[in-house]
Amino acid sequence: MKTRILLIGGAGYIGTVVTNYFLKKNYQVTCLDNFIFNNEYAIDSFRNSQNYKIIKGDLRNKNICEKLVISHDVIIILGGLVGDPITKKYPNESKLINSEGIKKLILIWKKKNDGKLIFVSTCSNYGLSETDNLLDENSELKPLSLYAQQKVEIENFILSLKSKIKISPTILRFSTAFGLSPRMRFDLTINQFTKSIYQKEPLLVFDAETWRPYCHVNDFALALEKVIDSNKKLTDFQVYNVGGEKNNYTKKQITELILKQLPHNNKVSFTNKKFDPRNYRVNFSKIEKNLNFKIKFGVEEGIEEMIEFFKNNKEKLQEFNSNLYGNYSINL
Repeated sequence: MKTRILLIGGAGYIGTVVTNYFLKKNYQVTCLDNFIFNNEYAIDSFRNSQNYKIIKGDLRNKNICEKLVISHDVIIILGGLVGDPITKKYPNESKLINSEGIKKLILIWKKKNDGKLIFVSTCSNYGLSETDNLLDENSELKPLSLYAQQKVEIENFILSLKSKIKISPTILRFSTAFGLSPRMRFDLTINQFTKSIYQKEPLLVFDAETWRPYCHVNDFALALEKVIDSNKKLTDFQVYNVGGEKNNYTKKQITELILKQLPHNNKVSFTNKKFDPRNYRVNFSKIEKNLNFKIKFGVEEGIEEMIEFFKNNKEKLQEFNSNLYGNYSINL
């Protein structure tokens, strides 16, 4: 019997890549999405697949979620308002969705006595690190943004259920995403910087020496599959950082990698003025050891992939500046 996956937020930047990956692996995928970013176009290529089903709805809809949760083997929670800027812009909606809505969804799932739940969290939870040491899953969390604070809140909520439920939750702290997707975003560091430099736009890089881990969207799909396929002893109530140590970079280093491939741009400048003080380098040895997960894509490969995409879509470059290509505003 095919594994039945409920992908909440499956029409988003990461969700569409994960959908494509799972369909190629012959999983059954149900996408629940409310398309608040006007992103329904992103699932067009999946509609004819016999293993794909789309449910247009909200994760806060109890009736919809009760029906879906009981009929799927794996629940993956990608949905919500994703990113620091969008949650800051819509704090009330963020509370209703990212905090209260996801808690209620987990309580619905809690009534089910089998299956796995994967909650996608973020390495942003580490916030501002005061050490040069790589941070592991036991390092102190210092969430600076509303987005990260609510991720930590849900993590703690899930972990508080230990010994109270029979089912199997896993928390994955994703690195900052990059790479191509059917629902493309150009408001993410590597994607944004590559696009600006390719188009020879002025680019002022704030907090140039701050560190982040980065991960290609295709590697996130692989990590999710590893959790699904692994023995529950390795995933039950476990927290995993998702990424690879070689993809820890400063913003300045990222920019320099792009300029290696696009050297004819003199509109880039750096400043250490504080715009986003987050600064953290992350250790990924736990997921490598326990789940045999290793990233396949380095940052340089992602930049090369992006540049090739721009070369093949020159007629659409101006279109990529629209709100469709980022988490800028919502339509509720």
